Amino acid sequence: MKRLIVNADDFGLHASVNRGIRDAHSGGIVTSTSLMAGGAAFDEAVAIARDCPELGVGVHLTLVGARPVASAVASLVDGKGDFCASYPVFLRRYLQGTIRRDEVARELAAQIEKVTRAGIRPTHLDSHQHLHVVPGISAIVLDLARRFAIPAVRIPAEPLGFFGGLSPSVGRVVGRSGLTVLAGLFRRRALAAGLKTPDHFFGMLAGGQLNETALQNILQQLPAGTSEIMCHPGRPDAALARQYSWDYHWSDELAALCAPQTRRLLQENGVRLISFREL
Repeated sequence: MKRLIVNADDFGLHASVNRGIRDAHSGGIVTSTSLMAGGAAFDEAVAIARDCPELGVGVHLTLVGARPVASAVASLVDGKGDFCASYPVFLRRYLQGTIRRDEVARELAAQIEKVTRAGIRPTHLDSHQHLHVVPGISAIVLDLARRFAIPAVRIPAEPLGFFGGLSPSVGRVVGRSGLTVLAGLFRRRALAAGLKTPDHFFGMLAGGQLNETALQNILQQLPAGTSEIMCHPGRPDAALARQYSWDYHWSDELAALCAPQTRRLLQENGVRLISFREL
């Protein structure tokens, strides 16, 4: 049996992302999403979630590229009160010992609390830039999952031999390899802690570039068991592209997720769509 979770990241980041996720769920194959508690469009995302009861909603734990939810987390922010702009900067500071783990725990707990106070029962935990699998931070995440009775976590371990017809840069392949190793170690600890996880993960190499061809290549190669595909749909918005210089093709991903051929491939390959709540 093949089961598939299609999870849209960055819910709450921006109104155009929110609307893309809504449309990819209502008119496409998105079954799940991850909510950024500190996102500028958080309230709108909560309202959309309430209108889409079949959409599973997890927490997109965030330590870079945003502003904190908690107070008194000085080691996590710059002079303007912002998180590190990128994960390489964060990891460098983390390895140097200038990031306080108690402040990481305080901030991530505050993010989960904000989501639950909004009336959402999180289906799972994942994170922006996959920082939840970093040793030390991963232990905090497991403690928080237990504390808040969140039953599942993402394991971003894309198979090392999977390329899906893409031609990624050497840097992305190296980064994917490191992430897959860390995620594999995290899987063992998560399962030992009684958490549920998908068996397989896809979408790292195609992150932000999951067009119709890339998505369909993944769908045609899905293994038996439960897989997660990470995606980033959004509505076309020039302001969004200016604000976030990630070179994400949000609207291309939305089109791929809603393409009729995508649905046909699911049927032809006997794939059943689920969310994290059905693990």
